[in-house]
Parts: sequence; structure tokens; C-alpha cells
Amino acid sequence: MKIVTYNVNGLRQRVSQFGSLLKLLNSFDADIICIQETKLRRQELTADLAIADGYESFFSCTRSSDKGRTGYSGVATFCRVKSAFSSVEAALPIAAEEGFTGLLGCSRKDEAASAVAEGLVEFSREELLKVDSEGRCIITDHGHFVLFNLYGPRAGDGDSERIQFKLNFFKILEKRWESLLCRGRRIFVVGDLNIAPSAIDRCEAGPDFEKNEFRTWFRSMLVESGGHFFDVFREKNPNRREAFTCWPSNTGAEQFNYGTRIDHILCAGPCLHEEHDVEGHNLVTCHVKECDILTEYKRWKPGSATRWKGGWNIKLEGSDHAPVYTCLREIPDVLEHSTPSLAARYLPMVHGLQQTLVSVLMRRQATKQVKSDVVSSSFPDESIISGGCSHVKRSIANCDANGTDISCCSLDQDSRNPILKVVGHSEDLKEEAACSTTIVFNEEYTSPLPNKRTRKRARKSQQLSLRSFFPKSQNLDYGIENSTNDISTNQTGVLNSNNQSQEAPVMDDRRCTTMQNDTNGISSSQGQEEPDRPCSPAQNNTNGNASSQDQEEQDGSRYLEKQKKSDALLEWQRIQQLMQNSIPLCKGHREPCVSRVVKKPGPNFGHRFYVCARAEGPSSNPEANCGYFRWASTKSRPK
Repeated sequence: MKIVTYNVNGLRQRVSQFGSLLKLLNSFDADIICIQETKLRRQELTADLAIADGYESFFSCTRSSDKGRTGYSGVATFCRVKSAFSSVEAALPIAAEEGFTGLLGCSRKDEAASAVAEGLVEFSREELLKVDSEGRCIITDHGHFVLFNLYGPRAGDGDSERIQFKLNFFKILEKRWESLLCRGRRIFVVGDLNIAPSAIDRCEAGPDFEKNEFRTWFRSMLVESGGHFFDVFREKNPNRREAFTCWPSNTGAEQFNYGTRIDHILCAGPCLHEEHDVEGHNLVTCHVKECDILTEYKRWKPGSATRWKGGWNIKLEGSDHAPVYTCLREIPDVLEHSTPSLAARYLPMVHGLQQTLVSVLMRRQATKQVKSDVVSSSFPDESIISGGCSHVKRSIANCDANGTDISCCSLDQDSRNPILKVVGHSEDLKEEAACSTTIVFNEEYTSPLPNKRTRKRARKSQQLSLRSFFPKSQNLDYGIENSTNDISTNQTGVLNSNNQSQEAPVMDDRRCTTMQNDTNGISSSQGQEEPDRPCSPAQNNTNGNASSQDQEEQDGSRYLEKQKKSDALLEWQRIQQLMQNSIPLCKGHREPCVSRVVKKPGPNFGHRFYVCARAEGPSSNPEANCGYFRWASTKSRPK
């Protein structure tokens, strides 16, 4: 059995890097994969981030929004199995628990939900909920051993609040471990604990490095100090130096392997052999085949051969951690069991809520009813039939009085707006001119019942055409002065008795249009427009002078705009030159420094300073950062 622990620095980013969750998990070729710092909130757990074919997953997400931070931690355990049900594989857990206090959720049948875990009764409920609120632990019981997937808190120097939180976190955790060990259980603890136990685990550790209270606590838990746990990596590689798992991403420290070892695999408890009390028998010597750091694991995007790109303001791609693995041997199968109920496959946001057949049918029926209501409200019967016909009768009342024989009315399917056509025959052409003018009605009166083609045309008609963005000249209409208020004279489409549609003429700078005020001017039976007439010479001269003036103004504005751009470019180049001259050179390499801003709260917050631009590394390496520092301002600084 192979177990891998890996701080992914954002699960979504790593899945995107590999193309899918399945490809990411398969890249480890492991049976159990424990990842930390998923940076996912519970509502962000989707199938593409939690479910992969052949794996069962268990998540713990942050439940706290302290200091406005959400989704900043989180852990997940993926177990590769052949079957999720009725399986005897040890990789598939028989039980799972979110957190380690027992208050968040447990799949054990013999433990009540939201009950304080054994050994933690001395702590208050508030203390337990606080340490478990950041999604830092998932426990899976694999029969032969209990696996803790941990993401330890980080506490900077001087941050008393986080230091106290970290102390309580490991104090309560230690009590839980002691309770399990007293019951004879075996324990594996894997993950990013944010603790480098010894000076050998840190680049250029100072003389007081090991006096830190958390490092002291860590070493007290180990067997050589009288504790119960083995540091599996150090048991297999006791003297290896510069074996680091994490490098600061903002300083390019990985280029010179200037890091620390804070990702661990610990184990405690007896071996699985019957004669486990025999001297020399323990969990490491009997069942741990190897343990190492996957320093060559692809942690950044393909094509990025050199991770450090120079400059402190450049953040490296990928995770700033390296995976750590261990291979176990002689781990037998367990009794037949199925996936615990805490698995991600059962989460509502991943699997979805269970629906009954009745609820599905009721929802479909309600959807159909809503659609029918929308149709009926958009196209009322009165507007389609009675309203439209009454409007037609009112609009053409004058025409009927003048003797026009109205034979039919129809809708032109090719025009943009529904237009009522009046087909009539009159002996008097002047009366016909007054009555045969196109009559246009609103769409709400004349739209037919919606069908598929009508809906498509309606959606298309809502889009503005290119012509609508250009102003149209007003046409003089001499033939329809006596028309009723229902007659529209501003429509672009005009229907005549021959079902021909014409566009209203538009004036431009070169030609002008006129309309004849005679019986042939607006005849629906003719359906013809007079050709455009050339404008007069006076008009041409006026237009020519106006065009030349406009052209001169445009040329002048273009020149001024170019001049402004040129001046701005020169000014920006001058500012850049001043900035370049003001940037100091580091003393170690005589290279331009990079500027940084103090972000830590304090008297110097917001102040700018300069440092060497090279990647951080050992002081003995002349190619590494020389440590140069200078404040950007020469003003006196507060002491």
C-alpha cells in the first residue's frame, strides 16, 4: 500500500494544471492520497473537484470566516478502490470522521452524532469547535490503522492569537491520539504540520532554532524522546541533509533548495504480527518499506522548465510543496464493508438531492402551466382577434365612407412590423390616394398565435440593425395630410396591393429626393417610387464647402491627438528614466534591486524598500541573494 501526502496550494489550480482530477490522482500511483490546503468552501465542492472514477473521497472544509478569510485551508483524502461497496480492500475506510473532536460529523455506528470524542471531555465545547472550524483534519479508519490527514496551523512570530490557537490545536490532537493508543489502535499521521522539528530540517537554522515551543513539542512526541511516534522519513533517512519539502514561493528559494521540511509521515502503535512484543518489532521496521520526498514531481505547468523567473514580485506557478510518500507492506485485507456515509459521493452539492417521481412530474406540469400563462398574457385573445378587427374597422372607417371596397386584410410576413393591407378599387384617384395609404398597426393587435417561426422572427426583430444607428432625414409627405391618427408615416416598410414592400428614401450629401403631390404620388395600385433627382448646383456647393470644413476640422483634431500622445510618451519615458536612476544596485552583484512594500502591521507598514533581486539561497552561495536592503526614502524612520 502506497500513501502520499501533498499540500496542493489550491485543489482547483492543480486540477486545472493536469486537466482533470483523475489525471492528478493517477500521477501519484498511490492507494491513499492525502492533500492539504484545498482552498475550497463546502458549497464549492462540485463533482469535477471531488469525484474521480476509481476513487472515494472525503473532505473537510473551513467553517470559519475569521478576519474575512473563507476557503483558505481544507483537507481531502482520496482512496483508490476497485469497488465502493462490499469491498475487503484496506484502502477503503470502514469509517470516516471530519475533524478530530467528534463534533463535526462521524460515520461510525457506535458513536452518536455531534458527541465529544473519547479523551476530550476535559475541554469545553467552544474550544473544540474552534480548533475544528478551519477544516484541518480528516480521519479515516482503515481497520488495521487510523489515518489522520492534517493541515497544521501557521503562527507567525508576534501573532499571539494564532500562536495560542496552534497550541490548543496540537494539545487537543495529542489527547485524541493518546485515547486511540490506549485502545490498542495503530495511528498514521500525514500532512503539512507547519513544524520543522530539528535544525537538520531547515536551511541555515540559527542557534535558537530548536528552542521553539512547537519544535520542542514535536520532538517530545517521537520515540527517541520517550514518545509513541516514529518520524518515518528520518527512520529511513536518518542523516540526509537538505531534504526539504517546502520553499518560499515569493523569494525563488527552490532554485537553490533553500527550504524546510514541514510535510511529515508519522506512525505509532504495534506491528501487525502476533509476536509484536518481541524486541525489534514495530510498525516501521515490520511494515514500512520506504519513505521519501518526490522532489522531481511536476508541481508546475508544463513548459515552465525554470521555476524562478526573477524578481520578488513574480509568484511561482504550482505548489510550493513537494509530495512525500511511504510504501507499506504486509497489510492484509479487512472484513467486507462499504464506503462510509461521509464520502463525497453522498454530499448533496456533489450527488444532488434525491427526487421522487411525483415531484419531477409536478415540476414539469408547473413548468407547462407557466409557459401557457406566459403565452396567454403576451398574446391575449382580445388583442389578437376582437381588438385587432375593431382597430381595423376604426382605422379604415373613412376609406369605407369614400366608397372603397375593402375585400380583405392580411399581414405581410416579409416586413418587420405587421402591416394591414387595404385592397380597394375606387373610381376617384384622389379619394383612393387619401384612403389607400398604408395603415400600420402595433404588433400587439395583429400578431398571430406564436409558433416556432414567429418566435424566431420576433427575436430577430428585437435586434437593432446597422441602419438604425444612423439618423434618417425627415421626408416631406404631401399626400397624406388628411390621414387619421392611426396612420403611421414613419415606417420603413410600405405595402401596396401587389404585396410589394418599399423603403422610405433617405437623403444623403450627394442626392436629394422629392415626392410628387399628384394622384400618382402615393398610389397603392402603382406601388412605385419616383427616382431620386440630382440636387441643385447651389446645394452641391453648400455641401462641398461643409465637407471641406469638416475634413479640415478632423485633420486638426487628429494632429492634436497625435501631439498629445507623443508628449505623453516622452513624459512617461522621462519618468521611467528617473525611476531607473533612483533604483540602487545591490552590493553583492551590482545589479538593480527590486522594490517591496512592508505589509506587516506596525510602524513601518506601507513603507517601500529595496532588496537584491536574486533568488534566496544559502549565504555561502555567491549566486544567491546577497541580502542587500535599503529603505526607498531617505526620511528619518521611527525607532
